[in-house]
Amino acid sequence: MPLPLVEVWEQLQARVEQLAGEAGLQILHGILEEEVRQRVGPPYRPDPAAGAVRWGRQPGYVVFGGQKIPLDRPRVRTRDAEEVELESYGQLQQDGRMQRAVAEGIVCGLSTRKYRRAVESVLEGYGIRKSSVSRHCVRATAHQLRQLCERRLEKLNLVALLIDGLEFKGQTLIVALGVEESGSKHLLGLWQGATENATVCTALLEDLVARGLSTERRYLFVLDGSKALRAAVEKVFGTRAEVQRCQWHKRCNVRDHLPEGCRGDYDRQLRNAYAMTRYEDAKAALEKIFRQLERINPSAARSLEEGMEETLTLHRLGVGPLLRRSLSTTNLIESCLSTVRHVARNVTRWQGGDHRVRWAAAGLLEAEKKFRKVKGYRELKELAAKLNLGLHSQAQVA
Repeated sequence: MPLPLVEVWEQLQARVEQLAGEAGLQILHGILEEEVRQRVGPPYRPDPAAGAVRWGRQPGYVVFGGQKIPLDRPRVRTRDAEEVELESYGQLQQDGRMQRAVAEGIVCGLSTRKYRRAVESVLEGYGIRKSSVSRHCVRATAHQLRQLCERRLEKLNLVALLIDGLEFKGQTLIVALGVEESGSKHLLGLWQGATENATVCTALLEDLVARGLSTERRYLFVLDGSKALRAAVEKVFGTRAEVQRCQWHKRCNVRDHLPEGCRGDYDRQLRNAYAMTRYEDAKAALEKIFRQLERINPSAARSLEEGMEETLTLHRLGVGPLLRRSLSTTNLIESCLSTVRHVARNVTRWQGGDHRVRWAAAGLLEAEKKFRKVKGYRELKELAAKLNLGLHSQAQVA
């Protein structure tokens, strides 16, 4: 007769999961026993040539399933009665394993209060109360922040750098993102500042150079229109840097100066102008909009005129529509902020120090896991050749 398999599984599922957890513990026992056997020899038959002997067991723990699980560890001593540390036990007990498990759970939406309920479903352990989980989370996010801010950049074949300031929980965080010639995106760093002032912006660019970003190559810098960022780029990289002003920010700035009734019409005209393929056509269309705005709202006209040429840098370089759409705005960075907000949604009290920047780093690294190549990435090689025409010519001669 056929068995009701679904009903049987519902009754046995908890027990099967428990057996799987116990089997994992047996494997960890086996790992420890194997190291002892290699150091001492088989049980009750110690190797006379070995310089150590078994010395009973002692209560201990290993990190397993995102928590600390009690485990009796074997002890080994030298023949002079000195304790011998087991390498495998130290690896299974590393706090880094616990911190990574906590970080993954918190990023996926677990709160520090609910973490214990989530991981105790298989085995009963300890070290997973709210206060312990919070401490592990602090250490894990601090490690992620160091990992992000200390990345070496020598091996990255970067073509474009996007820099933007983000308002996050009452503070300004400046994020740098790089696009390689292959189309891959990489987070380059995260800086904390009260505002996007020139001192902070210059410090972040100098930090990128210190971590391996070459100043001999020419890059395309995509900026949001901040004067401090523009001045910092010119100070560190000189006039050789090509700057693309974010077209989305430019449209927003112009729109904010206009009355409610005509915002949609002029925003549509700006969007159509930036969508043109030829540089001459796009510039002529913007100049026509500028003359119209001069008659109805001089403030909006001045906003459009300021930095207008830099909003057409990609047009001037002859970049195709697909890649131009990816690099004409700072949306590649803006999209990361939604992940940052999602990761930090359970935080209710923001404290001083590096609390915000740690959570922002955790969210940015989570967003980086989902990065794809930029649209139009096949044109990046040609863009890199245009930016570094002299270097490419020297490479071909060599």
